[in-house]
Amino acid sequence: MAAVQDEIPGLVIHTVRQPDGQPASIQAQFETFHQLNPWVLRALEALTADYLKRGASRVGIGMLFEVLRWRYVTATEGDEFRLNNNFRSRYVRLLIERHPEWARAFEVRSLRTE
Repeated sequence: MAAVQDEIPGLVIHTVRQPDGQPASIQAQFETFHQLNPWVLRALEALTADYLKRGASRVGIGMLFEVLRWRYVTATEGDEFRLNNNFRSRYVRLLIERHPEWARAFEVRSLRTE
């Protein structure tokens, strides 16, 4: 198993690859990705807290993903940054689970796949 990437400086994001013929669910892919890249959730928490502190009442996970991508690309060189959009809904749920006071700031829809 790959080492866990826990800090942003010099970041190497660990991607999730499945053996041929063994499709994994989005949830399983997300869980593996999250385990290997715990910094992503912390970065999303920091972005959300900062945005809400500045007076926003609503925040979109799409915006947060794009800000995170932009910050990563401008702060590092080399590896291509891969943050799967399929994981957006899972990260919103984690953010709300860890910060219930943010539940009204995010729109959460039902999951179409597990």
